[in-house]
Amino acid sequence: MKTSTARPWLRLSLPLAVNVVLGFPAVVPAFLLWYLASNWPLASLGWTDREPTENDGVLPWVMVATPILALFGLVWWLANRPLRRRTDLSPRAYWLLSGAATATPTLTLILISLGRN
Repeated sequence: MKTSTARPWLRLSLPLAVNVVLGFPAVVPAFLLWYLASNWPLASLGWTDREPTENDGVLPWVMVATPILALFGLVWWLANRPLRRRTDLSPRAYWLLSGAATATPTLTLILISLGRN
């Protein structure tokens, strides 16, 4: 079987596109992680301020966030596993690139919100 080496960028563009598309729904798990971290462990350390109307405790947020994070992680892994086998990148480089591509929409929204202030 002959392998195509004419366009190696094509083998990398599909995983990049898939991970950027997966990055749009990843905004929700990223927000949930930030909300949990900023209201409980980081606020306990004094690094952030707690949300003043948050008086239910951490349990409801953990009950909401855990299935969402697990579902997104499973979808992300299932989408990337077959794509990883088709690239010529090392596993470390592939997963780093996939994580960065998935985080791109969230980081873009953060930069836009910082630019408004």
